[in-house]
Parts: sequence; structure tokens; C-alpha cells
Amino acid sequence: MIEPRRTKELPASLLTDPEMIDACRRRDFTRVFRLVKTRAGIYPSMIARQCYLTPSRVGEVIAAKRQLLNMDVIERIADGLRIPGHMVGLARRPWETPAAPAEAERGTRDSVTRPVEFKAFTGLPGVEVDSVLALAAGGDPSPSTLQSLRTSIEDYWRRDDEHGGETLRPAVIGQLRYVEGLLKDRRPTPIQHGLYGIAAELARLTGWTYFDARQFHQARAYFSEALQLAREIDDHLFMANVLACMSLQATYQDKPGDALALVSAAQDSACAARDTTSRVRAMLAMREAFAHATLGDRRGTHTAIFEAHNQFGNVRPDDPDPAWVTYFDEPKLIVDTGIAHGRLGEAAIAEPLIAEALERENPSNQRGRAFHAFWLARTQLQRGEIDQACQTATEALAWASAVTSERVARHLRELYEQLAPHREASAAVAFEARLREALPVSGQRTPSSIRT
Repeated sequence: MIEPRRTKELPASLLTDPEMIDACRRRDFTRVFRLVKTRAGIYPSMIARQCYLTPSRVGEVIAAKRQLLNMDVIERIADGLRIPGHMVGLARRPWETPAAPAEAERGTRDSVTRPVEFKAFTGLPGVEVDSVLALAAGGDPSPSTLQSLRTSIEDYWRRDDEHGGETLRPAVIGQLRYVEGLLKDRRPTPIQHGLYGIAAELARLTGWTYFDARQFHQARAYFSEALQLAREIDDHLFMANVLACMSLQATYQDKPGDALALVSAAQDSACAARDTTSRVRAMLAMREAFAHATLGDRRGTHTAIFEAHNQFGNVRPDDPDPAWVTYFDEPKLIVDTGIAHGRLGEAAIAEPLIAEALERENPSNQRGRAFHAFWLARTQLQRGEIDQACQTATEALAWASAVTSERVARHLRELYEQLAPHREASAAVAFEARLREALPVSGQRTPSSIRT
């Protein structure tokens, strides 16, 4: 394989778009090149340079005057544009798995300082980390180094809420591999323990960015890596957090049985931790409610909601909550309660809860506001409030357009499909126009063919 000249990666929203998936599966490079041009801003001359093709040949393909059938050429296109091999019928490409740090020399050390056995995770796209700001070189990490890394993680999460995680991902993965490299050497137990915890959180954050992009296979691989890292230091509480993330992802993959099993494992792991707080228990109970609601289990959902509120009532300001659960505040409890009822079709209960929480939402959390507005619009639609639903959905579009989140975009397209019986209503027509403007779908399609 010729190593291609590197360019920016294709956005996750393009690689997960049904039209791009279909074009790649059919090896229809006329459509592929057109989509790459319009959606990723990679023009024909750049495509030619990246894929070792002549500009005239690329132009002929885009004009549908030439087909590309040679396997060597197809491999060059996949490698040059960083299209995962499976999308074009090829084996996994070498660049799809990030390089794992070399395993440290084994010696006599306690279980906390034992280096983790890093396994290759198949199906992960390559990452461009050259642009990541150089981290401090040399020297042994100190407590202040650990605090600096933790502060950067908090900043990553804040920026993820405000703008989405796609552009953050290369930096996060670069930092993850850097920290894992530090784990090769023997260090004092508190430092080594801290490094494992930081690496676990970076792996979870990476998994979350892939989940938000609806790239579920990659997300699960990084979540599994986070579990592996947390297990090395017996951090049962953080393992519960990761399992809860995996449970939420299973609901998106229409695997409610897996969602329930994963959140049950999360609750078991939390029980094994001696420092589990009421806020953590409340969050896990709400994830259980989501799983039951996805299964259509009304009784199980209501029981889990009751437990979540009961546990949250025991939260105290001086509780030693881990940083990763502080997002689960009262507005989040209220909106998740509304969403769980909404999943069951209990719109009359859900609507006022979601509306209240949306009013209290942090203005900087663009994705959260878009996501919760979608659920409010959905419950309003369930109640036959067509004009109000379209107005709320239009507000959601404004927030969604400010953040890169295929998960939110997919929800809003689904809402448009649910408006099908009311497609002629003026409010629905206006929403469709705003949807096309804010979340454009490539290709010429009739309104009813917008894909979900």
C-alpha cells in the first residue's frame, strides 16, 4: 500500500450518511467524489493528489464518463480519503487501528502499577495527531501534572457540550496515547493510579464522541478500553459509569435487552465500590428507566424513575461526587424523567417536565438544548399540537446547527418523518425548509425522501 499524503479526515456525518454508505457499497465513485467535494470541501485536485490519480481522471469520474474498477485504484481511494475498508468491500486498512503503546518491560510490581495489556481494537479509523499541541516532554509526572490533565479533560467535556466532539477527537486520542505511554514506566502508586484513571476518562470521552457521531462500533471499542483501564486499578465506580454509557448506546442501537443487562452490570459495579454516592445511584437508576422504557416495560420504567428521584432526594452538597457525575443535576433529572415517559408514549406527563427542564438548561450546552427540544417537540406532536411541535423543532434546529452531532441531526430528521401525516400544514412546510437549510441532505430528493 502506498502511504497517501494526509489531508483532513472526512467528517463523521458524511461517513455515516446513508447516501455515502450506499455509494461506497456500490463503488459508485461518481457519487463518492461529489459527496466528498460538497460535504467535506475536498475538491477534485485535492482528491487526485491524495489518491494518486490524475486530475483529468477524477474529473471524468465526477462527470460520470469513467468508472473505477481496478482494485489497486479502489485501495488508493480508500487510503487517500480515509474511507474505512469495509465501506468499499475491502479488508480493514492498516491505518484503521491506532498504534498501541509498546508494552512495558515486566518486573516485580504491585497490581496498581502493573501495565495494562493494550489490545488492538479493530475497526477504529486512523487519527491525525500531528496537529495536537506538543505535551510537556521529559521528566516524571507530578501531582500537578495529573491535575493539569484532569483540567484539560473538563475543558474537553465543556467544548463537547458547546460544539460537539468531532473536532476534539484527534487531540483527545493524542492525549490518551500519551498518557498510556507514561504507564510503561514504574512510578509511585498514587501517580500510576492517577494516570490509569486519566487514561480511562480519555478513552471514555473518545468513545462518547464516536457515539455522538453514531459510529457505534468505534464507540464500543473505546468504551471497552476505558473499562480495561479502570479495571486495572479496581475503580468499580468509574466502571459503572462506562457501563452506563454503553447501556445508553444500546438503546440507540435498538438493543433494549443489552441496555438493561449493561445498566444492571453498572449497578452491580457501583455496589462493589465503597464510595458510591446518591447522585451516582440516581443517574444509574435513570439509565435503567431508559432501558425499561425502550423495552416498553411501563412498570419497570416507573419503578426505576421512582428510585432515581428517591436517590436524588438524598444528595447532599458535601457528597464526594466524582467529577463525571456532576452533570446529573436537578434539571437533568427532570428532563430524563420526561424522556423516559416520552419513550413510553406518556406524552401528557412528559411534556411539562421536558419544557421545565429546557427552560433551566445551561445556555452554553447547545447539544443538550437541541436534544431536549427534540423530545419536547416529539411529545407535543404525540399530543396533536402540530404548530407548537414545529415551532419547538425549529428552535431545536437553531441549536443543532451550532454543534456537530449526528445523533441530534438524526433525531430531527426522524421528527420530520413523524410529521408525514401533517406534511401539508404550513408549520410543517416551514419546518421542512429550515431543516434543509440547517441540516442539508446531499442530492436531489423530494421532501418525503429525507432519510432517517
